[in-house]
Amino acid sequence: MNLANKLTLFRIFLVPVFMVFLLVDIPYGSTIAAIIFIIAALTDMLDGHIARSRNMITKFGKFMDPLADKLLVSAALISLTEMGIVPSWMVVIIIAREFAITGLRVLAASEGITIAASKWGKVKTITQLVAIISILLNNFPFNYVGLPFDRFMLVLAVIFTIISGLDYIYKNINLFNLQD
Repeated sequence: MNLANKLTLFRIFLVPVFMVFLLVDIPYGSTIAAIIFIIAALTDMLDGHIARSRNMITKFGKFMDPLADKLLVSAALISLTEMGIVPSWMVVIIIAREFAITGLRVLAASEGITIAASKWGKVKTITQLVAIISILLNNFPFNYVGLPFDRFMLVLAVIFTIISGLDYIYKNINLFNLQD
């Protein structure tokens, strides 16, 4: 197993650890959870860079890397919803988009087509990660000046989630072969 894939597995391992610190009443638990989430998010960037730069792209990595991302973001958003911090309708939109695009990718793969990440998909991921980190850090440092940066980023993440989902569907509508 190469380094990029080990980082992906490490990110998956961090998901339940993150959730324990976030959801269990532990001193400084939410701060530790935020640090764990940031480390996990950084491994996402790092494993992709390592895989591409060292020609370590594998079928395992192609499958597990996006899965690890979805697990991390979904776990965070569902936990934040349970805590009453993030509205459930936003989480449903984000997770529904992930299911829809994953289904689209599976359909494409059955036709021998690979759907690469788009620029909108990357913007979606970045805004989601920034929103979650801002929320986990209680809007620090923006809370000192009364700027709801965390809420702004969450709304932006939902908007880019919708845009990227529609973009993937529009660009791959031919996969649906509506004549059947």
